[in-house]
Amino acid sequence: MEEDTDFRIRFSSLCFITDHVGFHGTIKSSPSDFVVIEIDEQGQLVNKAIDELICKISKVLPEPSNFTKKTKLDLQNLPFEEGSNKEASTLVECSNDDQNPQCGSKKDTINNGTPECEEEKVDVLGSLLDERTNELLTQFACDVKEKWNSKTELVGPSPEFSLGKILDKNQRAILHSAIRQKFPFLITVGKNSEIVVKPNIEYKELCLLVSEEEAFDFFKYLDAKKENSKFTFKPDTDKDHRKAVHHFVNKKFGNLVETKSFPEPNYNAGNPNIVITVRFREKAHKHRKRSLLEYQERKVIYTAFTLRKENMEMFEAVGFLAIKLGVISSDFSYAGLKDKKAITYQAMVVRKVTPERLKNIEKEIEKKRMNVFNIRSVDDSLRLGQLKGNHFDIVIRNLKTQINDSANLRERILEAIENVKNKGFVNYYGPQRFGIGRRVHTDQIGLALLKEDAKGTLSLMPEFKVRERALLESLHRFGMTEEGCVQAWFAFPHSMRIFYVHAYSSKIWNEAVSYRLATYGPRVVEGDLVCLDEDGDDEHFLNSKVHLVTEEEESANTYAIHQVVLPVLGYNIQYPKNKVGLWYQEVLHRDGLQTCRFRVPTLKLNVPGCYRKILKQPHNLSYQLIEENDIDVRAEGSHIDEAPLSLLISFDLDASCYATVCLREIMKHDF
Repeated sequence: MEEDTDFRIRFSSLCFITDHVGFHGTIKSSPSDFVVIEIDEQGQLVNKAIDELICKISKVLPEPSNFTKKTKLDLQNLPFEEGSNKEASTLVECSNDDQNPQCGSKKDTINNGTPECEEEKVDVLGSLLDERTNELLTQFACDVKEKWNSKTELVGPSPEFSLGKILDKNQRAILHSAIRQKFPFLITVGKNSEIVVKPNIEYKELCLLVSEEEAFDFFKYLDAKKENSKFTFKPDTDKDHRKAVHHFVNKKFGNLVETKSFPEPNYNAGNPNIVITVRFREKAHKHRKRSLLEYQERKVIYTAFTLRKENMEMFEAVGFLAIKLGVISSDFSYAGLKDKKAITYQAMVVRKVTPERLKNIEKEIEKKRMNVFNIRSVDDSLRLGQLKGNHFDIVIRNLKTQINDSANLRERILEAIENVKNKGFVNYYGPQRFGIGRRVHTDQIGLALLKEDAKGTLSLMPEFKVRERALLESLHRFGMTEEGCVQAWFAFPHSMRIFYVHAYSSKIWNEAVSYRLATYGPRVVEGDLVCLDEDGDDEHFLNSKVHLVTEEEESANTYAIHQVVLPVLGYNIQYPKNKVGLWYQEVLHRDGLQTCRFRVPTLKLNVPGCYRKILKQPHNLSYQLIEENDIDVRAEGSHIDEAPLSLLISFDLDASCYATVCLREIMKHDF
């Protein structure tokens, strides 16, 4: 396939923000030199085995639990959040000390009698939550318990603590259970994938009638919902007290359970000990089970998994999986596109395929250098951008100084890395956004689509096997008419159709940021757009968070260059009010889009647009210089006696940032 030299010229014309000299080197000598691992919205690397985590947790938590030791949840034991009419799921456990149980004390135990705080125990919440959230949750629990133990009434609205949105269904289920096991005096509320923790007032009320040990066991029994099981309170000779317990249980949980009193075996007829037994109401329990089964039957099946692929374009991987599973490519969803010449790990979701069915093809796809793992059921598909970022482990080989640079190579490398680490890099869209390496005019295809010229795009399509086959099959079926071409485009998943439009808008954004930096440099000027939300996800800033810089703010140096954003084309963005804004209008006029509404109904494409920061910084950057013969994975044709210097570099980038662009800024070298 012919090289896209035109694009290489365009990319090499882009500017830099740092002023070090840089150095030369070779990237992607082999796929193993470039490893990309997605970071999900919870900040976890997607190559971590969720199945292993669930297995570890199941060994720690007591039985019966509201989740099984397998990743597939038992219908009987689903938490209230998943399919129950009751919004709040009751939490159980903390301490068996009736007198003055203290949150986090060494007396806290689980059913097997082993201290919960022993080092060998798996820290369940620590495995699921980041350190800061875990600390805040523990502090919240201790504050609630301290007020209860001090007899201080909780005045005003009930305090609450949010764990944020947990998108994975299994992780939510595990979190609900883990919190119940550690803090029985709290409840969790599930709403729109968010978990909110509150004091469990019912638990406190029951502790006024029975011991905390009994309250702990009772709430655990309620949560387990095990069919044909029963719970028995301690023997009680006080009739009035038993009546109060009956009244409490039936008033609070009468729709789920029923209570009865029985004499304790071997009781004294003159002063009988009576026990209160609690059972689930048979009709209610069976109705609940039947409703859940019916709900599952009606519900669309979604299976999430992590895809590992090596030296394969992502659309080719999706096409191959679709054929093996008997579905179409549009049944797959993912958070982001990944490099071809690399080893990549990314989260994916497929519709209409069960976890078992996906597991059945594991051996077949290994032949294509693909693997699937972390296979589990979820509630919905993924969307583009639904990730926190990516982690990169990269080997740069054959290092040498720039031409006519006599400086020490190691010093040049250290200078370059530290400079970009501190100052960042221009946040260009990378070459793979445009199909670099082949004459693929993805941006021109996107422009044609925005002009609603579906037929005109076909001559620009690349000769990838998967795409070509899908197009030919559709054209054979519908014919080479305008309508046939539209139908051919629907053979692609939406994420692929929108990819071409994004390629065009990305090209314009790259040119815009180069113009912006060439015109105004690193200072913030009147008419610039800045983001006021420092914590917002890149490319998902609301218009309300984007501010137009005033003349006074420019004079006062109110904003820094790292806050400046530029719009990515769409129908819901504003443009800068300076020379950059005029530049955008000239480009739209040049490309015949001056009246474009960025909506293509015939292809179901709506492009709202977004904002992108012009500068970004790598996170958690580390590196090591090493001689080539010390590296396990060697480039083909290299010789030990040459022993050239190589750089092993690792870093994290936010979503929609490109490692090749960061490396370009470090090395001052185009690839």
